[in-house]
Amino acid sequence: MDSHHDHDARLVVRLDGVRKEYGTATALDGVSLAIRAGEAVAVMGPSGCGKSTLLNMIAGLDRPTTGTAEVCGRDLGAMTETALALFRRRNIGMVFQFFNLIDDLPALDNAALAAQLTGVPARQARDRALELFDELGIADRRDAYPSALSGGERQRVAVARALMNRPALLLADEPTGALDSRSGEQVMDLLIDLNQIGQTLLLVTHDAGLATRCAGRLVELADGRVVAEHTLEHTA
Repeated sequence: MDSHHDHDARLVVRLDGVRKEYGTATALDGVSLAIRAGEAVAVMGPSGCGKSTLLNMIAGLDRPTTGTAEVCGRDLGAMTETALALFRRRNIGMVFQFFNLIDDLPALDNAALAAQLTGVPARQARDRALELFDELGIADRRDAYPSALSGGERQRVAVARALMNRPALLLADEPTGALDSRSGEQVMDLLIDLNQIGQTLLLVTHDAGLATRCAGRLVELADGRVVAEHTLEHTA
């Protein structure tokens, strides 16, 4: 691939005129959005503006009624459910507000499982999980069950799980929403650090502080439409 073409191919997400209707309700009303490799983009807007639908669209959990959703150059709407599930596991990491950890698995296994689902041998998956736990400062919590972890620790386990397969895109849905302010700060710093080492990040939140601190671009959504986009200048 010549470098010029490669440069053009650096779009990780390309939504083109995406509409999503549920019966008579319109959740997304013609959304177009492009995210380049290495960008950190925050999507903000009031409750019910379509943020979750947008995230589900990019994660391939939902299909456009009309328009196209491409991630890593693949048209998600054209893929079978099976192909989508595999694509999602390999290319997309997801972090949620309420962690979504498996209660009866120790922290390390919660993360390692993500790689095992794509066929990575258990031993190798555990090694990768431990490497991430080290980087995230939770190696000493690897044998603890989720119920014994603080909110901040749980979210770091969830981030480790999301990063297991070195995803092209990390999606974070209100990642600090259930955390106290100190843990929230730690998770924000973590997202900033990840983006600085090249992780492409899409953050969905109603918290302006989180959006402006972690993202280089802010997309405002209202009534299923993009109403504004801002480039954020960071004076770090």
